[in-house]
Amino acid sequence: MTFIAPQERLIVALDVATADQAKAMVNRLGSAAQFYKIGMELNMAPGFFELLEWLKQQQKKVFVDLKFFDIPETVARAVRNLAERGADLCTIHGNQSMMEAAAQAKSGSTRVLAVTALTSLDQGDLDDLGFACNVADLVLSRARRALQAGCDGVVSSGLEVARLRREAPQELICVTPGIRPVENRVEADQKRIMTPAAAIAAGSDYLVVGRPIRDAADPCAMAQHIQAEIAAAIAAHPRGI
Repeated sequence: MTFIAPQERLIVALDVATADQAKAMVNRLGSAAQFYKIGMELNMAPGFFELLEWLKQQQKKVFVDLKFFDIPETVARAVRNLAERGADLCTIHGNQSMMEAAAQAKSGSTRVLAVTALTSLDQGDLDDLGFACNVADLVLSRARRALQAGCDGVVSSGLEVARLRREAPQELICVTPGIRPVENRVEADQKRIMTPAAAIAAGSDYLVVGRPIRDAADPCAMAQHIQAEIAAAIAAHPRGI
């Protein structure tokens, strides 16, 4: 398994309206965060790719979370463009041919993650969408198929990571959103959540945290608090990564 520096395990989601607001957040957090996620909201604002390039110039790692879902050739071109811009992680939310196209198009340090089941969905939501299986089975199936397609890992709730570590190949990268510190209130749109320490103990490699940092009275202090919790959990539950 590849070594991951402890301070890079926290991925701060830049869930803000503009590139300028994102830069201000990065500057405010300083050394408290080394990895950032930019997604759909910023993609709809001016300066998305300039922000990506600026983050790389600041020696930050970048997770581009756009959940590509299109014909395989279009997906491949999108991943190829991101790789040329230095994105470290990107997401695919498609079938086997889409995942294979994304995996074949990656280059350099860019790694492709398959989305399993959004943390805003619970079993009732999956039933409504027509999935004839439980959440854990769906996540495991998606993870196995992603690795077969050549993807590097998955985006998964921490609630399913322990099973992935037991039953999926160990080289699978697990990126976990829906992370909520104990003292942070639960938002109604995140249903399958977990604390930073519990997610690390379960086997998550990276933790994506957005609103608990963005909306904190002191975002830098909150990021540092989460970093300390991650470091303590790694010491208590080493996995050799």
